[in-house]
This record gives sequence, structure tokens and C-alpha cells, in this order.
Amino acid sequence: MLALAPDLVAALRAAVPGGVLTDPVDLIAYGFDATFFEDTPPLVVLPTSTAQVSAVHRIATAHRAAITPRAMGSGLSGGAIPLAHSIVLGVAKMNAILEIDEIDRVAVVQAGVINADLQNAVERRGLFYPPDPSSLKQSAIGGNVAENAGGARCLKYGVTGDYVLALEVVLPDGTVIRTGGRTVKNVTGYDLRRLFVGAEGTLGTITEITLKLLTKPRIARTALAVFDDIEDAANAVTEVLRAGLLPTAIEMIDQFTMRCIEDNKPVGLPLDAAAILIFGVDGNHAAVVDDDLAEIARLTRAAGARDVQVAQTDAEAERLWTARRSINPSLARRRPNRLGEDICVPRRAILPMIRRIAEIRAKYGLELPLYGHIGDGNLHPNLLCDKRNPEEMRRVEGAAREIFEAAVALGGTLSGEHGIGLLKKQFMELDVGVDVLALMRRIKDAVDPLGIMNPGKIFPDPGGVDAFHLPTTER
Repeated sequence: MLALAPDLVAALRAAVPGGVLTDPVDLIAYGFDATFFEDTPPLVVLPTSTAQVSAVHRIATAHRAAITPRAMGSGLSGGAIPLAHSIVLGVAKMNAILEIDEIDRVAVVQAGVINADLQNAVERRGLFYPPDPSSLKQSAIGGNVAENAGGARCLKYGVTGDYVLALEVVLPDGTVIRTGGRTVKNVTGYDLRRLFVGAEGTLGTITEITLKLLTKPRIARTALAVFDDIEDAANAVTEVLRAGLLPTAIEMIDQFTMRCIEDNKPVGLPLDAAAILIFGVDGNHAAVVDDDLAEIARLTRAAGARDVQVAQTDAEAERLWTARRSINPSLARRRPNRLGEDICVPRRAILPMIRRIAEIRAKYGLELPLYGHIGDGNLHPNLLCDKRNPEEMRRVEGAAREIFEAAVALGGTLSGEHGIGLLKKQFMELDVGVDVLALMRRIKDAVDPLGIMNPGKIFPDPGGVDAFHLPTTER
């Protein structure tokens, strides 16, 4: 770990009194996220205001010191890993819900507000913030915006970026800008909100977010469809959507994943089934919701479901959604490490992608559970492994590469909600092309000419896909 210049540390301590960490024991927790990438930072700064964030940026610029913005570190792409001896700028203490406006239908929050805390606060007022990543009880809104996070309800309601009305951002040199507003319409100039959403902290540090809110639906119901063939489950999704139905969510869980859930915390999933689909349906009129559920049941049975059950109580519904949200910790108990992907393909390519994943699983001899937001084509193939086993990790690399390449070949993309970070950056040119990647670089250079913001993320290192490797693989 590189020691920082004493005058830099002194300047940061003066700018953020009591908010600078240098003890190696404290720093360890800020060197990893939900992947198995690791790089302990030399220093962590924990500001409590936008003014302090701006001061940190100005100091870093003067010293040519790199900055890695960080919310809660729950990301799945390595976006918050501090490379190049970066200072970690953590926004966790900036966790105030500043305003909930029931007339404008907006919430104004600091970047460190936990997603679930915001949802609970607005729902107490009859309002609704739909984006619901599985990490909603741990992840912060600032991180959700930086990665453009998704979740189960995105099938009907869209991803985080669809709810960002305005941002306060500290640019690399410390300049504070506000972009967007709280109006229903705003087409004035370039849409800079979208530039910073999903930029993974490579253009600045997000400090405040104004979010669009909806009216909370009066009724929410859940149904479970059980299949003896995973391909029938995929076809059932196609038929439901072809019929013009738009559930809140359609989640798929394969047999291997169900077994891991039951081994961790039994909820009574049908372990003899090849796959299950969990449907969420919401609305304001019981008759309409019931009609949609009945049609979903008819269509899924026609597609091959052996059983369809509608949860009769909130407790039954919560049991299913708890099972879905427990997948990550359940898989973590299965093997020491896992590489979780979030490819997204067009709906007509869902079945071909599932078949391709099965081929890759067999080719590389890996445990490869499959689940995800199948209704919008966002699949989560997970590669379970032990990073201490070099031979196994080489197989994981090969399988991950083929999964990425297959998704792009089928008209899909590398990431539906996790972001690019470190994990997928070597495949960026494959996905977006040479010219688009070059334009992204020019934007980065224009906003961050010194290259101090979250270095090493999004943009590939020399060598492209052939240079893809996982950090623990022996060479």
C-alpha cells in the first residue's frame, strides 16, 4: 500500500475533521465489494456534506491523487474497488432523506440513503419508489444511480435511471453542478442526468438525487408456476408477454439454485422441479389483478407448467420473495467464491441464451446456477468456484468469456443492472463497438482531464477480450 504525502493527508484532515481513516484495520473494509476483487486503499475520507466532498476533490486535483467514490460497497462488478492507490471517498454518512413532496411526487435524498429506508419512508405516505435491487436493504441510492441498478420490478417499472429527475454532482476539480429538476418535463439542453447515471463514479461524485415517485398500487399479488423443463418456463414467459400482460415481475429460479436456497434456509420450494417462475402482479382494482393472475395461470399451464399457485396471504407471498432475495447468500454458502453475471438479451433470445449457458456449463464442468429477471431478459448465471484453485479459475475465465460473447452475439448486452466496473471492461469494445467506446473516452477526458476519477473502470486495458483475466488466477 502506497503511503500518501503528509501534506495531502493533513489537507484532507482539515477539510473533513474526524472523517479521515488511515489505520490499516479500518481500511480493509473499503477495499472490496460483493465480487472477489480486492485492493486496500491508502486512505478513506468520509464527508458529511457536499461542501466537504467538493473540498476533497479540490485537494485531490491539486495533488493529482485518484478518487474512488463509494456508497455501501455492495456492487457486483468491482466498480467500488480502489485501484491505482485511490483515495476512497465514502458517502455513507450522507444518509439524509431531505424531502418527500406528495404534490410534486419527488423525493430528494443524499447519496448514502439506503434503498429500503427510502421505500419504507415513501410508502408510509402512500407513494412508491419501484427500483428494488436484491441488495435493497444494504445498497445506497448513490450507488444505485452510479451503476443504474435494476431489480425484479423493473419489468413493469424500469431501472433506477428512469426515476432520476435531478442530480447534484461534484466534478473532478471540485465544481458542484446541479442537472435536471423536479418538473414533469425538462428538455433544456443536453440531458446531463443520463451522462452521470451509470457512469460508475468515473465522471464525478454524486451527492444528492431527486427521484420521481409514483402512487403506491393498492393491491399486490404473487403467483408461483412450477415446471419440469426449464425450456417450458422460458416459453411460458414469452406467451405471457405476447398476450399483452405486463406483470410487475417475472423471476426464474432453476433447480440447482432452489437446492442452494433450501440448504441455506428452507422455504418449501419444489426441489423435484427443473425451474420455477415467480410472478408479481399489482394494480388498483382487485378484479383486474385477479383476471391477470387467472390469465397467467392459463398461459403457463398451456406452456407446460405442472402446477400454478397464487399466494393467498401476504405471508405466503413474502415467503416466495424472501426465497428470491436469499439467492446470493445461499450461493455463497455453496462454494467459497462465485462470479455473478447479469447479461441481458432480447426476449426472443431468452431460450437460446439458456441453451447456450447449459452448453457452457457442460463444457467447463462448473457449478453454474441460473436465475434472474427473465421477464426482461436479464439473466444471472453464476459461476461457483474456489479462487485458491488455479485450474478451476482458468475454467471460470473461459466460461465467463463465452457467456459474455454469447449474450452479445444474440443481440444482448454485458450488463442489465450491475454495471461494467472491473469485471466486464475487457468486453466493452465487443459490446458497444470501437467508435462508441472512443466517444466515451473523449467524454471522460473532457470531464476528467487528469483521469483522477475511479481509474481502471469501464474502459478496457490493452489486449481486449484476450486480456480478460480474474485477479486471483495464477499465470
